[in-house]
Amino acid sequence: MKRSDKDQLVAELKTKLSGAEGVFYTDFTGLNVKSMTELRRRFRKAGVEYVVIKNTLALRAVNEAGLTSQRLKGPTGVVVAKDPITAAKLLHDFAKENDAKPSVKGGLYEGAQIDEATVKKLASLPTRTEALSILVGTFNSVLMMFALALEAKKTQLEGSN
Repeated sequence: MKRSDKDQLVAELKTKLSGAEGVFYTDFTGLNVKSMTELRRRFRKAGVEYVVIKNTLALRAVNEAGLTSQRLKGPTGVVVAKDPITAAKLLHDFAKENDAKPSVKGGLYEGAQIDEATVKKLASLPTRTEALSILVGTFNSVLMMFALALEAKKTQLEGSN
């Protein structure tokens, strides 16, 4: 690969990384083409980028984006996500279906280095939509209880007259 092509790849990845909340490094060893295509399709549907790039180029892009990263060894796929919880869930669910492949090497979450265990914790959190629906449900139940209490008080006052 020519140096200009490498520089272009690094620049493209750096641009993608600048808007990302989460970056996960995966080892895709053992996945066949069909599985990789399915993984990419799921990521694309959720608005998540999955890039396979040489480790030296990936680390160069991460460093140029102002993020710090750990050393990478072996084949690496880079998951770049604006919504890291959704990306972690997709990655975790796909790995469950495919004999723990791809495995997570580590990553970055909001600029801080994270390990495989942290990615699993992120996968167990509710997504933004789920969290908002839980919050709305909680507000709704509180308002219903308040309305019922007011109605009971009104009935009590009418009954005493």
